[in-house]
Amino acid sequence: MKKIILTGGGTAGHVTPNIALIPRLKELGYEITYIGSYEGIEKKLITRLGIPYHGIASGKLRRYFDLKNITDPFRVIKGFHEASVLLDEIKPDVIFSKGGFVSVPVVVAAGHKKIPVIIHESDMTPGLANRLSFSSAQKICCNFPETADKLPVGKAVVTGSPIRPELLTGDADKARAFTGLPADKPVLMVMGGSLGAVAVNENVRRILPQLLKDFYIVHLCGKGKLDESLQGTPGYIQYEYIQDELPDLFALADILISRAGANAICEIAALAKPNLLIPLSAQASRGDQILNARSFERQGLSMVLEEEEITEEKLLAEIHSLFENRQKYIDAMKAAPGLDAITKITELIEECAGSGDSK
Repeated sequence: MKKIILTGGGTAGHVTPNIALIPRLKELGYEITYIGSYEGIEKKLITRLGIPYHGIASGKLRRYFDLKNITDPFRVIKGFHEASVLLDEIKPDVIFSKGGFVSVPVVVAAGHKKIPVIIHESDMTPGLANRLSFSSAQKICCNFPETADKLPVGKAVVTGSPIRPELLTGDADKARAFTGLPADKPVLMVMGGSLGAVAVNENVRRILPQLLKDFYIVHLCGKGKLDESLQGTPGYIQYEYIQDELPDLFALADILISRAGANAICEIAALAKPNLLIPLSAQASRGDQILNARSFERQGLSMVLEEEEITEEKLLAEIHSLFENRQKYIDAMKAAPGLDAITKITELIEECAGSGDSK
């Protein structure tokens, strides 16, 4: 049996594309193992699927002063040794990495052992964790054609992002039963990503009374970010995080507000859901979400409102404009060229799995 190690973590965006590949990898006869952090969100998402999971130490390289910048390099070194031991034990034919800092020790250790590695870069510009891994990779998958120009020559492959098939099979009636929302108003779903988004949460809640006049609201606000004072507000349902019911909630939603992580917006486009993107600000990130969002805006797939531009009046006006013009965005998303990412990526995995000398 062929063996593959999947790795990636830190946020759901570094895990869900791996999850999307699992059914096809099983069909192809792969024995699948996952390497992530000790207690990151990836552990919860993967172990519930019955996939063998191994945690390793991981550290993060920050662009700002933090005392952890002193200790984290030692955690990375520890993670490298732990990953090396696991690779010797598992003897994989190939490794697929979705990124995040926990993936770096795994990919680098694989490079030292001449194990074939495929990396997936979702964002318009490569993140630091993936850049550190490029030299160890045979192929680097990406979402945007513009990204290929920023990748090492001969390694870039535009594949798109793997979309979990179950997202396309949601049932709005099941979501209505789950939320208890009536059917007499359109539904606005607000998503801040698996870790939540304070700026999105706060700004939506500030205009909640006005929004509730015209919409029911389903708010996925992130772990620890529920507003207890709003519990029981008629027409407003908030959840920290949703997994099994997510396809149904997508089916129920008429319009969406979302961060602009590449995987999230690719899923939104595949579902053809009219969306207002509020990317993570350049002050709080390397600006990748802004680039992602502006690319989708140029293609006519999304509306964009940057955090620094938000006022209560503007946010409310943008939401109403999105709803009024929703069919324009639906048509654009349905007309956009699709990429069968799962097929493209698994073909690369098959190709690389047959080229290694790890056994």
